[in-house]
Amino acid sequence: MGNERAGQSKYGPITEDDVNAAQTAWCDALITMGQTYSEGGDYKAVADRLIDDLYDYKDGTVFFKPTLAFGANAFRSTKEGALSYFIAGNPHFPEDTGFALKRWVKVRYDNNAAENGIQIHGDIAITMGNFYLTNSEGKEIMVEKTLVFRRCSDGKLRLCTHKSALPYDPAK
Repeated sequence: MGNERAGQSKYGPITEDDVNAAQTAWCDALITMGQTYSEGGDYKAVADRLIDDLYDYKDGTVFFKPTLAFGANAFRSTKEGALSYFIAGNPHFPEDTGFALKRWVKVRYDNNAAENGIQIHGDIAITMGNFYLTNSEGKEIMVEKTLVFRRCSDGKLRLCTHKSALPYDPAK
């Protein structure tokens, strides 16, 4: 640790490629959870592993406000809450229908909140933009997202903040 600068891990600086890879991993994970579910596989084990890979619940604090979460369970500060949001089935989160089980077949993102849609500050990276999710019927929805990644002790980027929402519609 003696050679590390403040705010800089032994893994070197976070790059835009690192951040883009972490976002792509999130997109791929959403598809994998739904695909495993639709094929009758152990989607609960897959989701459990993917949450550990993507979110910093093990070593840190996570601020997670999923797109369709509301009321008393709007914020998911525990892995249990995140798992329920993605795959449902938890009696403590009865409103969850399993966002990942909706069978998304294509998920992509952009970082378009500014010309440089990724900010990197030491071992923290911030993105803002959109997710584009396509379901098995070919219908695409857009979800706005703000993501903050932290370089964890194993060198992997994991989400410490994830806020997503449907775009504001003044007609509604």
